[in-house]
Amino acid sequence: MTRIALVPLDLAEPKEVVAAIRQRRGGALSNLDRVLLNSPTAASAWNAFLGTVRQRLSLPPKVREIVMCVVAIQNGAEYEYFHHSREFEAAGGTAEQTAAMSDPAKAARNEALFDAQERVAFQVTLEMTRDVQLSDETLARAKEAFSNEGLVDLMVTVGAYNMVSRIVVACDIQPEH
Repeated sequence: MTRIALVPLDLAEPKEVVAAIRQRRGGALSNLDRVLLNSPTAASAWNAFLGTVRQRLSLPPKVREIVMCVVAIQNGAEYEYFHHSREFEAAGGTAEQTAAMSDPAKAARNEALFDAQERVAFQVTLEMTRDVQLSDETLARAKEAFSNEGLVDLMVTVGAYNMVSRIVVACDIQPEH
């Protein structure tokens, strides 16, 4: 059970906030939404920001999902990994790649399974999540693999999903199954 009460699945108020979240989610509220909706103002801001990160930034979907999975693995956010490993495969990732992600540091060097941009995304995500700072070497590799826009979008996605994992872990939010 979560450490913060889940609002009811059929929550209808505040109407604008709940409707916006349901629209982004395809109709249903996730357990994360149900925790966040204890603070409608926070839930509204979260929905707008994460909706932008998920749907409007320039990262290829597969790279975006790698970031989300690596953050989840590094921070012990089972809920986040449960959802985003599925999204990774829906974005073109293979079961073999998903299995390889269980060791993100090794995956960052796996030329057989991941392309250069994906490997850099692993490394950027690992360093930003673990150390906050990027090494000069990793930043140089990232600048080769991404445009300036893509690199900023990569960093924003890493930061955003570290935020997500902090809430998921602190509240002990579990997958919906």
